[in-house]
Amino acid sequence: MFQTVKKEMEWGHDTLTLETGKIARQADGCVIATYGETSVMAAVTYAKAPKPGQDFFPLTVHYNEKYYAAGKIPGGFFKREARPTEKETLTSRLIDRPIRPLFVEGFKNEVLVICTVLSHDLENDPDVVAMIAASAALTISGAPFMGPIAGARVGFVDGEYILNPSVDDMQDLRSDPEQRLDLVVAGTKDAVMMVESEAYELSEAEMLGAVKFGHDQMQPVLDLIISLAEEAAKEPMDFQAPDYSAILARVTDLGEQKMRDAYAITDKQERTSAVAAVKEAIKAELSEEELEDSNLGTALKKLESKVLRGDVVKNGKRIDGRALDTVRPIVSETGLLPRTHGSALFTRGETQGLVVTTLGTGDDEQFIDALHGNFKSNFLLHYNFPPYSVGEVGRFGPPGRREIGHGKLAWRALQAVLPSATDFPYTVRLVSEITESNGSSSMATVCGGSLSMMDAGVPLKAPVAGVAMGLVLEDDGDYAVLTDILGDEDHLGDMDFKVAGTEAGITSLQMDIKVAGITPEIMEKALDQAKAGRVHILGEMAKALTSANEFSQHAPRIETMQIPTDKIREVIGSGGKVIREIVETSGAKVDINDDGIIKIASANGEAIQKAYDMIHSIVAEPEEGKIYKGKVVKIVDFGAFVNFFGKRDGLVHVSQIENRRLNHPSDVLKEGQEVWVKLLGFDDRGKVRLAMKMVDQETGQEAVKEASED
Repeated sequence: MFQTVKKEMEWGHDTLTLETGKIARQADGCVIATYGETSVMAAVTYAKAPKPGQDFFPLTVHYNEKYYAAGKIPGGFFKREARPTEKETLTSRLIDRPIRPLFVEGFKNEVLVICTVLSHDLENDPDVVAMIAASAALTISGAPFMGPIAGARVGFVDGEYILNPSVDDMQDLRSDPEQRLDLVVAGTKDAVMMVESEAYELSEAEMLGAVKFGHDQMQPVLDLIISLAEEAAKEPMDFQAPDYSAILARVTDLGEQKMRDAYAITDKQERTSAVAAVKEAIKAELSEEELEDSNLGTALKKLESKVLRGDVVKNGKRIDGRALDTVRPIVSETGLLPRTHGSALFTRGETQGLVVTTLGTGDDEQFIDALHGNFKSNFLLHYNFPPYSVGEVGRFGPPGRREIGHGKLAWRALQAVLPSATDFPYTVRLVSEITESNGSSSMATVCGGSLSMMDAGVPLKAPVAGVAMGLVLEDDGDYAVLTDILGDEDHLGDMDFKVAGTEAGITSLQMDIKVAGITPEIMEKALDQAKAGRVHILGEMAKALTSANEFSQHAPRIETMQIPTDKIREVIGSGGKVIREIVETSGAKVDINDDGIIKIASANGEAIQKAYDMIHSIVAEPEEGKIYKGKVVKIVDFGAFVNFFGKRDGLVHVSQIENRRLNHPSDVLKEGQEVWVKLLGFDDRGKVRLAMKMVDQETGQEAVKEASED
């Protein structure tokens, strides 16, 4: 009944298996990839003809995690997987980016790739496994896909690269000084197609080494996919790339010079209008038959590409007249908004981001429910890209894939320089409002985010800047690397290469390549050029912060204290009675974790001190020989009991009240009276012994000590 084909190999620390022919047989291609005990099923279907008039390639990738894969039931009321999580959205993009450029040019049939996590061993992350499964399914589907690709995760410990480190090793790198890198690389046999990374101030050479290491290590996986395809691949689709040379020649003849004139305009809005006018002018001179040509849109785009790319490589001339390695003018401002905790406006050319910092307490941490377990994050970054930022009308609603992806890139770049939770016990939320865009708004978010946090008084280890690099690679091998690319240079170029970091090293690298000819030499040049751009931007950012910034008066203050773990129960009290009393009496928020770390938060410093004193009185032990202020709580014939240390009472014997004989303690004391006492020590039964007679009841100073000093 089944014609199953199965291939396996040892890869890194586990066995990788590819299997097809048993499940989802009506899909054009279906492969289950298993690494260790993590299994992902990728199913591919594609339309056998394009929709009439469609002039783009409609590829959709969905990665979804099923909670049953880890033996869990989803939280929430419905107990069913619902909208995609951030992890699912990011992984969908991770798979889409390297496979999209490998479909034959001119293929515009709809393609759907669905990757489903069936089993998760809590050790091997399913994202790389899903990428391999998707590549294998596309390779056997018969679609005109010029793959396969493979992926690998790379870690970096003690100067050594690690292949496919475990989920736990990659979890919260900020708190693990040994782990300095979480990098995913995807590529074909000959070329790297995509890189996504989170790094901790690695040098350019170390990052390039990680990319090369990952590409080398994925080669056996590519061989395994090819081996599977040799036995299981379907007949290739009979697809011939359309010949649009005639319409391209006609369009070029009619509008090449006009297009060059339009692209000579430096202002984005004027240039966009001029380019649109040129296209309309070209169409006005075409015949009805030429206007109905389905390849007209492709030909017009090809003309734009020729004009832009040719000038860049041959003449070193960019759209806005800059040199290849020049960053656009930068203006940085901080402290714009009076009631926010921190704010910054970062403008680079026609790209602008308003980034706002809000400081919160432990109650504001984000709970994340993931397959490998639940955890909390105290650093949040949300990126918004409204239509007005590019002068357009359009959908305005919840964040899409692009916004989630760009926000995560900026998050990775910035979180590497955050202080530890013990040094800075705040939850930090950044919101980036992109108010203008012509070029990399994610890198503007990195720069603005760094400035905004410093404006809020967050003690960053170092400021972070980011820059987007581009590439134009011609068929003859000539190329140009561009610093700080414009939107058009990104759209019509061959590479989008975003690098963020401090002056000391890289904290995040994201690379998407549209052609399969990027050599290590080109990547090395791009990294070196990016470093120069990054250092220049950091210098411009420094002008906005002329002095150390203090906390906003509207931000909560947080103090931390450490108590012995065996005292936690005493601070909380039965049913939380004690901690509720502390919160109500002091007016401060109090948060205790299992390690005995207590965070006390309030905008009022007096409230924090009051809560601190109340907790200290519960957990601290009185010191022998020290003087305390107390209150008489009970008088008996032989002395007085004084409450002197939290809820701790001690006895002042009648002989220790004054330096004279008393008939009864009530001769000089009454209940409720405040007195100064010295802790003499503890008797054999652990009872507290106090004394008053050697302490000046006016000043609280030890009278004997003062007499000896006199």
